[in-house]
Amino acid sequence: MGITATHMLIPGLPLLAFLINGLFGARVIKEKAHWIATLAVAGSWLLSVLTVMDVLGGKTYYGDVYRFLTSGSLQLAVGFCIDQLTVVMLVVVTTVSTLVHIYSIGYMHGESGYWRFYSYLSLFTFSMLMLVMSNNFLQLYFGWEAVGVCSYLLIGFYYNKESAAIAGKKAFIVNRFGDFGFALGLFLVFINFGSLDYRTVFAALQNWQSPVLHIAGFDIDRITLIALLLFCGAVGKSAQFPLHVWLPDAMEGPTPVSALIHAATMVTAGVFLLARCNPIFNMSHSAMMVVAITGAFTALFAATIALVQTDIKRVIAYSTISQLGYMVLACGVGAYSAGIFHLYTHAFFKALLFLGAGSVIHAVHDQDIRNMGGLYRHMKTTAITFWIASLSISGFPLLAGFFSKDEILWLTYASHGSLGKVLWMVGTLVALLTAFYSFRLIFLTFHGQFRGGHEKEHHLHESPSVMTIPLIILCVGSVAAGWVGLPPALGFENHFAHFLMPVVGHPEAHGSHGEELMVMLLSIAVGLAGIGAAWMLYGKKSDIPDRMAAALNGVPYRWLQNKYYVDEFYDAVIVRPVIWVAKNVLLPVTDGAIIEGIVNGVPKSIGWFGEKLRSLQTGVVHHYATIMATGAFALVVLALALMGGR
Repeated sequence: MGITATHMLIPGLPLLAFLINGLFGARVIKEKAHWIATLAVAGSWLLSVLTVMDVLGGKTYYGDVYRFLTSGSLQLAVGFCIDQLTVVMLVVVTTVSTLVHIYSIGYMHGESGYWRFYSYLSLFTFSMLMLVMSNNFLQLYFGWEAVGVCSYLLIGFYYNKESAAIAGKKAFIVNRFGDFGFALGLFLVFINFGSLDYRTVFAALQNWQSPVLHIAGFDIDRITLIALLLFCGAVGKSAQFPLHVWLPDAMEGPTPVSALIHAATMVTAGVFLLARCNPIFNMSHSAMMVVAITGAFTALFAATIALVQTDIKRVIAYSTISQLGYMVLACGVGAYSAGIFHLYTHAFFKALLFLGAGSVIHAVHDQDIRNMGGLYRHMKTTAITFWIASLSISGFPLLAGFFSKDEILWLTYASHGSLGKVLWMVGTLVALLTAFYSFRLIFLTFHGQFRGGHEKEHHLHESPSVMTIPLIILCVGSVAAGWVGLPPALGFENHFAHFLMPVVGHPEAHGSHGEELMVMLLSIAVGLAGIGAAWMLYGKKSDIPDRMAAALNGVPYRWLQNKYYVDEFYDAVIVRPVIWVAKNVLLPVTDGAIIEGIVNGVPKSIGWFGEKLRSLQTGVVHHYATIMATGAFALVVLALALMGGR
């Protein structure tokens, strides 16, 4: 069916809010900017819900709105694809974005640049909606780069703060590495299929003969190369190893921005790309293996780092990287519906964790969990909702995260033979670590005695209702969002997987319901073990953590505390050499010789020429008479020569 005005208004309303606040926010709207932005994104949410109802009724929409370039087989257009995958992303993006807009009214109150913040939020939402609704790779790439620009603007919102400015640049630059590969992949898509339209490209795959490319003496399968180049973009946006380093530093932005980036925009774009391009990835076993191993390694790698972090937002940031690894692992074993299911449930409990952390920071004015403790007595709503979000991410039975995480673990176990079993064991270990670091954070923040000083404790208070109401709504989602995907092993039909099947299919599970129950029970057991271990070490009064830190103060603890020195490695191998070359090689040539040569050389040349002309103006009369006589003589000689020639 064709695209309607309703579909165009879903991204159109946030774009309109961005334009209004951007043009009139500084002088006219000012502190009222949240009304325009919040009403606009709430309108997008309402239209998204109506669209979901249409798709649930069996309707899908596909078409171009405006074709702006036709050149041979290349046709570039603004168009939309509204199918089952799209509407899931619409629900995630607009729901979390609406709640973040509302929450920010309390959190950002009194901030300088309040109108600018809401203008950027609206642009961020618009960009992500254009990305997920696109029907062609070029529009997807436009939204892809636009969310990158918005992340730069929002992470560096406090641009007068050096660490925030550096973090914004880091996010933007690191993503350039992945996006370069992504762009090359899109070029190969057009070269091989003659189009950037989804339907045209995916239809052409049915008759694909898997030709090879001959590069430097090697034969490379084209579809594998395309898939791996597209995956480069996903590695950057979804913060997978080795391009994960930008995401923890993104915590320098306002906390509502962290919630929006980590739960509904930007980082989810990479997982969405894998699901949308599943026909391409399914044709390359090698590419799928790379995707699965990358996801599993990233999940374990980030979970170990989260064990020792002391900044409340950085613990949650590394948790995001780890959970994204779960989603990428699912896509790598062909369980795209499970990956999107976890993306969907993760949006609720991760947004709740970040906004809960923001509520804590709003009260304590500190991000170091070593200076917290005992906050439950002062912030019961924040504490209870944070508890539920932590239980959900830990896979506690019947909460949202339990169903989506176990779906990934089961389908990983039941696929890819021995490799699947190894990846499942990694995923199960990550489940243990997730429960442990989540409840380490809980016990150090909300329980025990307050460690921030009596003066600060005297002023502790619960956040205003404009901040706690979004927490409560997200808490409901953290509990109930997973109930749309109840597993067959418990006697239910996985409606979520069935809903997405027309777009992403569903992998065959080579195992029985008994094996699925075994995987589920083991997952529950390790989750409870992680919670119990956190309680033993941090919930009770114990000096064990300090003694363990002292005992491990050698290589293991230092490596975890310093995030395996990946940032330092990049700084030594890439950043400092590039800066040295720029300062000592490029700067003298480009700036010194070329730019300065032109800028300073042109006026110097004009000055030199002027000096020469000025020497003719001596002020001596007989010099002028001599020049005039010489000129007249030359004219006479020239005239006689011309007459003689005739």
